[in-house]
Amino acid sequence: MTLKLCVAQLNFVVGDLVGNAQKIIDAARSSYAQGARLLLTPELSICGYAAEDLFLRPAFITACDDAVKTVAYELAGLKDLTVVVGHPKGGDSRTRSVAVQSRHNAASVLCEGATIATYAKRELPNYQVFDEHRYFTPGQDVCVFEAGEAGHKIKVGLLICEDAWFEEPARLTQAAGAELLVVINASPFHVGKGREREQMMRKRVQACGLPLVYAHLVGGQDEVVFEGHSFALNADGTIAGRAPSFVEDHFIVQTRLVQKTWHLVADIAPERTPDADLWDALVLGVRDYIGKNGFPSVILGLSGGIDSALVLAVAVDALGKDRVRTVMMPSPYTADISWIDARDMAARLGVRYDEISIVPEFEAFKKSLADAFKGLTEDTTEENIQARIRGTLLMALSNKFGSIVLTTGNKSEMATGYCTLYGDMAGGFAVIKDLAKTTVFRLARWRNANNPYGTHPEPIPERIITRPPSAELRADQKDEDSLPTYDVLDAILARYMEDDESIEEIIAAGFPRADVEKVTHLIKINEYKRRQSPVGIRVTHRSFGKDWRYPITNRFRA
Repeated sequence: MTLKLCVAQLNFVVGDLVGNAQKIIDAARSSYAQGARLLLTPELSICGYAAEDLFLRPAFITACDDAVKTVAYELAGLKDLTVVVGHPKGGDSRTRSVAVQSRHNAASVLCEGATIATYAKRELPNYQVFDEHRYFTPGQDVCVFEAGEAGHKIKVGLLICEDAWFEEPARLTQAAGAELLVVINASPFHVGKGREREQMMRKRVQACGLPLVYAHLVGGQDEVVFEGHSFALNADGTIAGRAPSFVEDHFIVQTRLVQKTWHLVADIAPERTPDADLWDALVLGVRDYIGKNGFPSVILGLSGGIDSALVLAVAVDALGKDRVRTVMMPSPYTADISWIDARDMAARLGVRYDEISIVPEFEAFKKSLADAFKGLTEDTTEENIQARIRGTLLMALSNKFGSIVLTTGNKSEMATGYCTLYGDMAGGFAVIKDLAKTTVFRLARWRNANNPYGTHPEPIPERIITRPPSAELRADQKDEDSLPTYDVLDAILARYMEDDESIEEIIAAGFPRADVEKVTHLIKINEYKRRQSPVGIRVTHRSFGKDWRYPITNRFRA
């Protein structure tokens, strides 16, 4: 006995119900022609993940219901084809003062035009970027259905994402007669998450003694990225197949019954390095944010420094050189090597490069403020004026030409407030917002050693990587004049912000008390800045965004 199934590892757009339904229909027809009789689509595939407060709109739920019916109708003629489609179901029963929620994160099992089963997700995540308790009610039932041709049926147990991270849903599904577990998912990427998923699912199959197919979403949605990396495991936990990461794929899995156990066989994409995953996550995040929101192109300030260099390399890999424009905006403190290196990099990647001096505007600002500032020495005020002039120029170009501004600030700067509101923070999308400065340097070296998109073998001039970082807003300025060294700062940041270690625990680990207290103090007092920063790509398990929710007005001190 055999069954061929297909995982439709697809890139959906939130709210594009017609387009998403058509993608599912096309994948079903294509895989059916290849002999597949079971098609799995990712979690909430009809509406895209996550639709957030769209789930609260009755008209949205109704439209999702209609899209599921469209898929069923269009595939009704494909004999013996079973399709699993993720979608929201239900709504709120409202009285004058109370809303009783009965909305589910669900999946319907379609076959020959009929819905033969519907399953509601049991375990609703409510941590990190997840808010499912806000929108959904947990399901209580199990779902086991038959798939395949007459005489070659297999009993399939359906789980949705978080269900598979707990023992009970799989155990109950096995007890209901399942011979194969399928898990449909929308699990946001962070570095190392793919391996975590495989390890957790390996425990699950070994505990219940059933093979498992993990069907995952791919694509960027605002700040989160889904990397694909669908896979199949045999009942003993061995890898049976793995889809490629960060691309759409029709991942075919062949099942056959061997001595009363279903055995899975599929292509196995090679394991990847963390930096390769990180690069592709950034590229996909940029490509989908720009593409799905209809921006024709991007523009960024190219300073000759490492951050803007990395953002430029990502942007060109994501969009191609013709959709990327750079502007160098020198001030009185811009070093000659910054001009030279910026020009060099722009030439290497073949992007449009302009130079607009901010010296006249800077002098005009100082003249306008001379009476108000009389008797006061120059300080960070004048530094910030330069950054804000640059932000204004970039936004003017954005308005005139329709290009979205990519900001170039990193996580270390966002944490400590080493950035200027309405200056270098001005823009529409923060590409490296979740990359610590040390990661920026490491990833720049990785990109120079690898050319995954064929744009340029070494896009970043070596001097940009090796020279000491500087904002170049005053004479002889270096970042480390104001901050601990980045290796120390980033280690403290990771322990305190990402891993929730206490100040005393970090000091006990060998970090100087003065550095720990300075960094943690800066993190606390700069919350107001971060709230005004653009959305950016999440690549760690805790980013500044939905993962981090601290009050701005806050007098607590540990």
